[in-house]
Amino acid sequence: MGNERVLRRIFAAALVAGTSYLLAGPLGVAGPVAIAWKGAGVALLALWCALQARDRDGWLIAAVMAFGALGDVLLEAVGLTAGAFAFLFGHLIAAHLYGRNQRPVWTRTQRALAVTLALATPLIAWVLTYRIDIVPYAFWLGIMAATAWVSRFPRYRVGLGAVMFVASDLLIFAKLGPLAGSPVPGLLIWPLYFGGQVLIARGITQTLAQDRR
Repeated sequence: MGNERVLRRIFAAALVAGTSYLLAGPLGVAGPVAIAWKGAGVALLALWCALQARDRDGWLIAAVMAFGALGDVLLEAVGLTAGAFAFLFGHLIAAHLYGRNQRPVWTRTQRALAVTLALATPLIAWVLTYRIDIVPYAFWLGIMAATAWVSRFPRYRVGLGAVMFVASDLLIFAKLGPLAGSPVPGLLIWPLYFGGQVLIARGITQTLAQDRR
């Protein structure tokens, strides 16, 4: 009971930290405080996953969240390229995790959406930015989402969370191109990203916990 209470409090703290980060801009918070605030939500999700890890898959999802938190910090502290490398490592680990946990049978629609995610994500990223350096990252982003969608983990948690992550990153790319100066990306990027990470972390840890029962 004591351990469950600690886990509930860490998860609640992650939700509070992540959702409240939306207030950092309106409140004028900047510098190291804003950077720490931004990284706190997913860092707490990483801790939450790590405390529940009992096997390789448990540690893999903890690592995915840890690289996500690192990416959040590096995006603000260093820049887009450094943050993208951290997220890329997270996508590689996530794709490996999902690949280890594929559904034995895929329906035609599941296969079609997975292929669409894998192919359309880098294509849309290219159309939005015309930057070839972004395409390799977007390729692995699409692979991550595609493998999540056809994994055995709950599709409307983990699969949906991965798609939300893709949407968030595509909005970041859109800020570099057709939506530069638009307020729309700023309103949607963080809720889609953090909400997606929450769904992924919760869906995987709950599935792994059920496996142990």
